[in-house]
Amino acid sequence: MIWLTWRQFRGSALMMAAFLVVLAVVLALTGPDLAARYSAGIAECVQDKSCGRFYDRFFDEYQMPFEALTLVVMLLPVLIGLFWGAPLITRELEAGTHLLVWNQSITRRRWLAVKLGLVGLAAVAAAGLGGLAVTWWSDPLDKSAMPELALMAPLVFGARGIAPMGYAAFAFVLGVTVGMFVRRVLPAMALTLAAFAVVQLAMPMLVRPHLMTPATGAFELGEVNVDGIGVSRDENQTVHVQLSPAVPGHAGAWVLSSRLVDPSGRTIPDDDPGSGVTISTTSGPCAPSGGMDGCLAEINRLGYRQQATYQPLDRFWPFQWIETGIYALLTAGLTGLCFWWIRRRLS
Repeated sequence: MIWLTWRQFRGSALMMAAFLVVLAVVLALTGPDLAARYSAGIAECVQDKSCGRFYDRFFDEYQMPFEALTLVVMLLPVLIGLFWGAPLITRELEAGTHLLVWNQSITRRRWLAVKLGLVGLAAVAAAGLGGLAVTWWSDPLDKSAMPELALMAPLVFGARGIAPMGYAAFAFVLGVTVGMFVRRVLPAMALTLAAFAVVQLAMPMLVRPHLMTPATGAFELGEVNVDGIGVSRDENQTVHVQLSPAVPGHAGAWVLSSRLVDPSGRTIPDDDPGSGVTISTTSGPCAPSGGMDGCLAEINRLGYRQQATYQPLDRFWPFQWIETGIYALLTAGLTGLCFWWIRRRLS
């Protein structure tokens, strides 16, 4: 049975192996130079205190390959679910070849167990190798990325560490389960894609923010957490502060909410043109001739603060393990459903 499963699966396995070899070679050739350039840049910018500008230049230079590799790792579980999971059982049910195997001395459970075990382990290994290789290569860029693409950000988190292994296992068994129910390859692929997309959207939006109790804090305004300011030309200046999704002292944190509050704790709406921080004189630090630093210093002096709720970067690996465990439980549940279905319902 193992030999038969391998013969049916070897084409897909060899294609995936070739892709991973090419990926590993490219990353191995470019990764050391990337790390060396980052280390040299940090050593230089620390001396003249210009690391903020270095981070921007460095990340901008490599942003395209950074995003491309992140996308590749995120797509691997999807492709595994569509092209390995959904057709695995469905193709045999559609053609009727499963009956031939069952009429030999192979039980239904053994037939399913060998297929799930061999192909499932290959799926987890492929996603794990791809994810860990990209995590290693992207380390300097993850340290210098803009807040929207930081390591804990939803767009990046799922393409780092061990999480892709959990996604791949779940997508694979999801495809197998859907295929056993619908018994048609193309509808099974479509339903697998839709169901996996729903779960992948629900996880970062509804589940991941609450895996651990978020941290909260009030922070002074500065270069880290302010994208820009605008000053209206009234009798008293009204300064509108545009906050960035970052918090001072917690680089790489995943900011769940960020708002500007006045000294009494009241939120300053950011979508109301009439709201903002009122400065009493038009010739003060927020005058057109003044700089942003002086204006922010005045706003801080008046008691305005950024109130933020966030998940710190040091929770990255705990989140990775917890989320992978959740997907492992979902995978185990679907696997049990497959064994129940093949014994009780499938003929």
